[in-house]
Amino acid sequence: MKTNRQAAVVVASTSAAAGTAEDKTGPLIRRWLREREFQVVDPLVVADGQPVHDAVQEQLAAGTSVVIVTGGTGVSPDDRSPEMVEPLLDVRLPGIIEAIRRRGEASTPLSIITRGVAGFAGKTFVITLPGSTGGVKDGLAVLDTVLEHLLTQRSGGTGHGRR
Repeated sequence: MKTNRQAAVVVASTSAAAGTAEDKTGPLIRRWLREREFQVVDPLVVADGQPVHDAVQEQLAAGTSVVIVTGGTGVSPDDRSPEMVEPLLDVRLPGIIEAIRRRGEASTPLSIITRGVAGFAGKTFVITLPGSTGGVKDGLAVLDTVLEHLLTQRSGGTGHGRR
């Protein structure tokens, strides 16, 4: 069992933060992380915009290994998660977001409008996923194939994975 692996889920939803809508993506991500032996508390539900930046920055300061943001990656005027997270990243991994878009295209052509970002802030892996359960499932399926490798490499481990 892997020990001391902290993860956090940040839900970017002004309506869920106000209690007028139910978040369905945070619990899904939390369960997925726990199945991979991460310690994770209840999702942090915050309003769109600056509160997303603040919540992610708080997790970075706490030394969290993985931060998954859900919501705010579309094109609505208040969809600002990529703009809130991207400046915090030291290393960007656009290929992960491209893989999520490609995976989603099998279900909906709308997957191509997600504006997610992924990368590392120090040793913390951070990604923004769509706010839909389908988009989250696509994102987690892609992460399932690379997350452990990413964390190992970032912590100085080897194992390039190519045969």
